[in-house]
Amino acid sequence: MNNTAKPKSDHLYLQIAETFQRQILDEVLKIGDKLPSVRLLSKEHALSVSTILQAYYHLESKGLIESRPQSGYYVSFNPSRFPNKIGKSNPLQTVKSKNVEAIIAEVYDDFSAQDVVKFSLSVPAPEILPLARLNKAMIQALRDLPANGTSYEQVQGNELLRRQVARWSMHWGGNLQPDDLITTSGCMNAISYCLMALTEPGDTIAVESPVYFGMLRFAQSIGLKVLELPTHPDTGVDPDDVKKALEHHKLKACFLVTNFSNPLGYCMPDEQKEAMVRLLSKHGVPLIEDDLYGDVYFGNKRPRSCKSYDEEGNVLWCSSISKTLAPGYRVGWVAAGKYTDKVKRLKLYHSITSATAQQAAIASFLATGRYEHHLRKLRQTLHSNSLQFIRAIGNYFPNEIKITNPQGGFILWIELSKHIDTYQLYQEAMQQKISIAPGAMFTLQERYQNCFRLSYGMEWNATIDLALKKLGNLIKGMM
Repeated sequence: MNNTAKPKSDHLYLQIAETFQRQILDEVLKIGDKLPSVRLLSKEHALSVSTILQAYYHLESKGLIESRPQSGYYVSFNPSRFPNKIGKSNPLQTVKSKNVEAIIAEVYDDFSAQDVVKFSLSVPAPEILPLARLNKAMIQALRDLPANGTSYEQVQGNELLRRQVARWSMHWGGNLQPDDLITTSGCMNAISYCLMALTEPGDTIAVESPVYFGMLRFAQSIGLKVLELPTHPDTGVDPDDVKKALEHHKLKACFLVTNFSNPLGYCMPDEQKEAMVRLLSKHGVPLIEDDLYGDVYFGNKRPRSCKSYDEEGNVLWCSSISKTLAPGYRVGWVAAGKYTDKVKRLKLYHSITSATAQQAAIASFLATGRYEHHLRKLRQTLHSNSLQFIRAIGNYFPNEIKITNPQGGFILWIELSKHIDTYQLYQEAMQQKISIAPGAMFTLQERYQNCFRLSYGMEWNATIDLALKKLGNLIKGMM
């Protein structure tokens, strides 16, 4: 720390904390090492004792350091040392025979239970959302809207909301215009419009694997064939694998969750995104990009989206505020490029328009800058949660497990020993009021039965820690 320049921002404690965090990750500071005393750091950097304590409290909240009475602060955890990394998926080219709709329905039915720890639920918990401010925005919207929000909105969607989403797109190089966007009832609704606009029954689409089960089931419901692509847990789908798929299959569309995917949590590197856009554009295959988690990054800046490299309107970019702000509002959107008119017609035929009051409330929330403030706090909470979860899993689960280490979002993907069935684990966990999402939900093949998805989108507390301990004991018992 001696060579660290004096921080100049308003958040001095964060700069001190980030310096230590980097030293821990790089193993300059190892587990068990003692950190400099609070008074020594205060004197070295000419900062108040309270600022240094804030930095240490911040690191402690992430589980990276611990306080020892009468001794000081010590490094207690390094996420780069754990866990064993999951390998690249290698999907079979056979359709799964086992029916998993019943599993999905069972897991979804448990979402409404009030006394269950919902590790299966891939949305942020209410306690980390700005509910009071959202309520105020909704009340104001009802006051300001014509007929107090009871009238139909225009088919393309609330103009102020589209303007705010277009403005926000500058954060990832989208440079969208309000007329490029169509509002939808959440991101899945946007994806479904895109699939219907691009395909006919019997067509083949390519997707990452594992992939969000809702998209898989909808594709099946409209008669599509699904080709599952090999997917790396850190970088996602390789353009070379897509190129091979194009040589052997007539693809009508490709679907990717490029930033902090559900459920692997990978973030595709920007150069890989650009190569993917160029490849698919060359072959005339549209890319449906689900960018639902892009705003929940743990690094210094938001990752770009494939849409930012789209020069021909071949990328249909879908997103919403369901994973960052208000899941139940069902407010999403799509920038469909050259397919905008098709998607707009489908929206007209299927739903006429979107919910007026919710769109207006979210538009107001985005316009006031409250969203940016909320996201900064949300990212800190979720990053801290991810480290706490990984630390607890390292302590409580068997050593043989493999797990992802996402750099954004709020989902972990865990791989257990081959002989363990995670649907059985789900059933046993529910006996102890703990819900997980079995891996079989995320494929159409006979795969991932020994994997499961775990959400860390809630406040870390003793109840969560105990639930992970119970889950670890169940896994050990099954081994």
